[in-house]
Amino acid sequence: MVDSARAEQANEYMKEKMLFTPRMFQIINTQAPETGEKFADFYESVWADGALPRKIKELIFTAVGVSWRSPACLIHVIPAVEAGATDGEIFEAVAVGMLAGGFVPGGPGIPYAFQYALKVLEVVGKYRAGEDWEYVLPPDFRM
Repeated sequence: MVDSARAEQANEYMKEKMLFTPRMFQIINTQAPETGEKFADFYESVWADGALPRKIKELIFTAVGVSWRSPACLIHVIPAVEAGATDGEIFEAVAVGMLAGGFVPGGPGIPYAFQYALKVLEVVGKYRAGEDWEYVLPPDFRM
């Protein structure tokens, strides 16, 4: 285990590069902070402003998460907010994702994707209000 200051340094580096620090890396950084920092560098190379601004890329990924009902993808709404996404832009992105859920072969269908669209809007509301917004429960391992 690395000292807590080094883990926090990696967390802050990730937040700077990624606009958030995923919960998974908050744990990984306590053991291997260099891994988190290298991942953040890779992430930034894909998500940084280019032909598409970062905000749009994050909104696209959020919409993909809605369309596939992927809880882990919904977190991309946080860096979208940090990149300047408005509530209107977020709503439109998740609406597209919701509709896509009805057209993805073997996908969840619109009513189920709708639930994920609502979860994104709930997370954004909590995040903007400074409230705890974590929505993925810790794993429940059973023997």
